[in-house]
Amino acid sequence: MSFLKKSSLAVCVMMLSLSAAFADDSTQQAELEKKFEKEMSGATLVGHFTIDGRENGNPLREERYEIASAKKLQGDQWVLTARIKYGDNDVNVPIPLNVYWAGDTPVISLTNISIPGLGNAFTSRVMFYDGRYAGTWQHGKVGGNLWGKIEYAKEKTDSENDK
Repeated sequence: MSFLKKSSLAVCVMMLSLSAAFADDSTQQAELEKKFEKEMSGATLVGHFTIDGRENGNPLREERYEIASAKKLQGDQWVLTARIKYGDNDVNVPIPLNVYWAGDTPVISLTNISIPGLGNAFTSRVMFYDGRYAGTWQHGKVGGNLWGKIEYAKEKTDSENDK
């Protein structure tokens, strides 16, 4: 075989290998997204949060977010429908957000969004891994950290164990 034919063959083999690798990556990504959607739907985030500048001597504040559903829309866009208790408010709202991935770890990202019944200028970055969550939040000029555990209704836990 001539050098040109050998080179062309090598390039073709390399391109086929790369396309197979990209197909595997997109399949793995789709599996991660489906897993996150399933794990978050029906989950309750139970934990604590801080308010910057008010940590000293104050007990941790408790938080609880009941996630009714998580649904991927397109690209990085998702919508989480959640019951949020914030101050004197207790509302069920769909929250548009982005989900980015750090390897196998989902990170939700929302920037200066309005949440009906709660107000404007909410920003947050929260990562989820192995039954826990942690991140930062901002509402206007006030912000802090948040962290906790992901809990599931007993029915979901039992049915998942049966599989």
